[in-house]
Amino acid sequence: MSGKFKPIKLLAVDLDVENPLRVGRLAYIGREILFEFDPGFPVETLKLSPFQLKTAPGSSIIKGPANHFEGLHGVFNDSLPDGWGRLLMERKLRDVGIRPNQLTPLDRLAWIGSKGMGALSYRPVHPALAKRDTRAWVDLDEVAEASRIVLEDSPVAVFDYLLQLGGSPHGARPKALIGLALDGSSILHDAENLPKGFEHWLVKFGTQGDIPEAGLIEQAYADMARAAGVLMSDTKVLASKRGPGYFSIKRFDRDGNRRIHMHSICGLLHADFRLPSIGYEELLKATQNLTRRKTDVEQMFRRMVFNVFAHNRDDHTKNHSFLMDLSGEWRLSPAYDITFSDGPGGEHALDIAGEGKNPGLKDIQRVGDAVGISKSTMVECVDQVRNSVEMWHQLADKNGIPKRVAKEIASVLNRPSR
Repeated sequence: MSGKFKPIKLLAVDLDVENPLRVGRLAYIGREILFEFDPGFPVETLKLSPFQLKTAPGSSIIKGPANHFEGLHGVFNDSLPDGWGRLLMERKLRDVGIRPNQLTPLDRLAWIGSKGMGALSYRPVHPALAKRDTRAWVDLDEVAEASRIVLEDSPVAVFDYLLQLGGSPHGARPKALIGLALDGSSILHDAENLPKGFEHWLVKFGTQGDIPEAGLIEQAYADMARAAGVLMSDTKVLASKRGPGYFSIKRFDRDGNRRIHMHSICGLLHADFRLPSIGYEELLKATQNLTRRKTDVEQMFRRMVFNVFAHNRDDHTKNHSFLMDLSGEWRLSPAYDITFSDGPGGEHALDIAGEGKNPGLKDIQRVGDAVGISKSTMVECVDQVRNSVEMWHQLADKNGIPKRVAKEIASVLNRPSR
């Protein structure tokens, strides 16, 4: 089949909010990716990517970046999965006889179609998505086992089922997009329009390197973050018959069945999350410029402080996002992927005033000073975060984390002092 494969050269982009609105079209020409807004799209009101997706004087064409995202514009790259979702996609491609290196980013976007995070969708949809798994109800233990089989590179992996459940989310861990009943009694395949009584949630499963209590730890961290004043979506651990359970979070890119445009700082600034690119000072300044809200800047500062004190060092640019409403106003999204992590090389993915290994109070203050946060606000924030992290043993016990595991985590918490 690989010899018959023809890459997609032209792709329509829609913004699927209350009613689908044609944004424009992407073209793959001579190894370059080009974008052009549709004449009817309100570019001055709905600025989908204010820092990067702008036309040059005298031209309606926007070239993709030469050195990032395989030439794809950051806002559209945000629609593509990485880690787990990309692994599923590439395993499925090989299964149908297509070599992954034959695909362009446009082919991958066509594969995602309307199933991505946020509100952007792409047409035409890749024909491989026409094959649907007809199961309506989701068994999380079954999904976890299927994910394990894929990670072990087994030839009996259930690609179509897993692709439908979790082929679009970001991150390395296996995930599933589900419809969760309000009373938690049943779980549906995620769909664009869930029936009444269900909400859009995302569920995480473990990788081969995770300890069984990883979901419990992330739930305890969510509780701890809330105590620190960090804004979080609803979270819970969903039951398992085979282990401690699965961490889940209510999706904030959905309001009922209405989709919300979401953009990561990775895509906004073309700051590749795989490489050292920006620090927290740049993140806070981008928050300031995008939202123009003091409360959002202070909230992002609080998240930085929490990540430092709580030892969440996998705090890269894909783990910070913003949401745009129907009027074109931008706000900081709720926090996500908040958990214990050592980060790349034991350092924060985003530096704190140039320090990644052992950031202290002086480094935190330098970042706050750079964006105009008052001394009193910084002191209040640090005190609240420190107090919340001191609750770790209480929260770990509440969430059923073994004392040995809780003690190991506690040994590196609340260290900043200099």
